Amino acid sequence: MPGFERFGDQERQEVQDVLDNGVLMRYGFDGMRNGHWKAKSLEEALQQTFNVKHAQLVSSGTAAVSVALAAAGVGAGDEVIMPTFTFVASFEAITMLGAIPVLVDIDDTLTLDPKAVEAAITPKTKAVMVVQMCGSMGDMNALKTVCDKHNLLLVEDACQAIGGTYNGKALGSIGDLGCFSFDFVKTVTCGEGGAVITNTTEYYTHADHYSDHGHDHVGNDRGAETHPFLGYNFRISELHAAVGLAQIKRLSEFLAVQKKNYTTLRTALADIPEVTFRTVPEGGEESYAFLNFFLPDLESARKASKGFKEAGVDVCFHYYDNNWHYVRKWDHLKDVKSLYPVSPAIKEGLKTLSNKTFTQSDHYIARNISALIKLSWTEEEVAARAAKMVEVIKASI
Repeated sequence: MPGFERFGDQERQEVQDVLDNGVLMRYGFDGMRNGHWKAKSLEEALQQTFNVKHAQLVSSGTAAVSVALAAAGVGAGDEVIMPTFTFVASFEAITMLGAIPVLVDIDDTLTLDPKAVEAAITPKTKAVMVVQMCGSMGDMNALKTVCDKHNLLLVEDACQAIGGTYNGKALGSIGDLGCFSFDFVKTVTCGEGGAVITNTTEYYTHADHYSDHGHDHVGNDRGAETHPFLGYNFRISELHAAVGLAQIKRLSEFLAVQKKNYTTLRTALADIPEVTFRTVPEGGEESYAFLNFFLPDLESARKASKGFKEAGVDVCFHYYDNNWHYVRKWDHLKDVKSLYPVSPAIKEGLKTLSNKTFTQSDHYIARNISALIKLSWTEEEVAARAAKMVEVIKASI
């Protein structure tokens, strides 16, 4: 991670193919494109790679979450349970539909705590969105049990965990709907893009129509298609899909490199008694996109974070002080700062955030360091990085 570090002839060939046939839009222009359909081909590749019946490409991972929720009927006044640790896109995608994000604590998996989820359920709850942050997963069996018990949708945001598995199933394919991001810094990149995957044909059909202005995509005359319901424009272009098509074919290659580099770093850090690692649920295998570890306390984590920067050890994130990934700095959400009027239901639903505390989440995020695993490192660079990280950590505790 990220896949752009491995751009090569495969990506160039797919993009050149689009430029040669001249059709950059994913729909229509059948005669001009001479059978070249990059988005359709990427959707088929996603279905095969993740063993699901349906895949719908969209313009971003954020769009994927909104489209997935809308496809399953989540909207105005519905509550969607989500974690305190994620990217701001998670609540953006929810509020865009008029739904209400309900934030709950994470556990040592760095994802949703099933007990916190169950405690947050109300008659308005429609869905639980687990965010598979930093390459790994929550306790999917426990979360699915909670959702089944209360007849709730389980939506997987696997945007940072493509290639991870749980009990042999791909992350994203376990819930009712799964979401991927293919933005510039993801393991598989399109530059910008995302996807919704599902085994439920109704949800797929809804996603297919909704993401393209409501077009029903029946027949081969785009102008004659009907619009069964309202939709919006979350389309991906053929150029973006072309890059992703080359990249998805290389996923196993990328995962192997990530695992190798991850293992080198983890082995070195495991020799430090004060370092512990995030819990990966039994039966789960990470995508190895990040190495997540805990230091004894906030002070040592802050000291280590500063030390990494001074030592030239990049892409090590301490999310407790981060503006984008942890609830602590989301004042724009807590204060409902919006360019346009927000519904009374959302305002009411977010009122408690202004003074709500998340002690359990703080316990984990304050001590966590998340190290992104690059695909471009040489063996020598990984070894040198491991040695520097050990030196900085030992000086910080």
